[in-house]
Amino acid sequence: MTDPETLRTIAPSLPVDKELVLRVIPMPGDTNSNGDIFGGWVMAQVDLAGSVLPARISQGRVATVAVKEFIFKQPVRVGDILSFFARVNRVGNTSVTVDVEVFAERMSLQGQHIKVTEATLTYVAIDDQGHSRAIPKKDAKKA
Repeated sequence: MTDPETLRTIAPSLPVDKELVLRVIPMPGDTNSNGDIFGGWVMAQVDLAGSVLPARISQGRVATVAVKEFIFKQPVRVGDILSFFARVNRVGNTSVTVDVEVFAERMSLQGQHIKVTEATLTYVAIDDQGHSRAIPKKDAKKA
C-alpha cells in the first residue's frame, strides 16, 4: 500500500515546461545508513543537472554561486530512475538562475513518477582563470 505522502507527490505526468537535462540510476554505493540514497549525492546530481542550461546560455564554463532553495520531498531509493528537469528562471549580466525538479520512476509503483526533490540554484559564467565574465547577448536579428 502506498503511503499518503507518496500519493501527494505522484506526478500525473512529467513536466512539459522544463527540459530533461539528466537521467541517472542511483546505485547501492550511494546509500546512507538508512538504506536510502544519501542526500549529498542527490544534491551533487542536481548541481550537475542545473548547470546544463547556464553553460549553454553562457557559452562556456559556469560555477555554482548560490543554492536558494533545496527541498527533499521523498526519499530516493536504489534502482529508481531519476529524471532531472530544468527551467531558466532568470538571466543576468553574469549569472543564470535555474529551477530543477527531480522525479523518480519507481518500478514498485508500476512506472509512475514521483517528485522527490526541487531546487533553485544560481550559476555564474566564468573565464579560464575562474573570474566572472559577461554572458553573451543574443543577436537581436536571430531572436
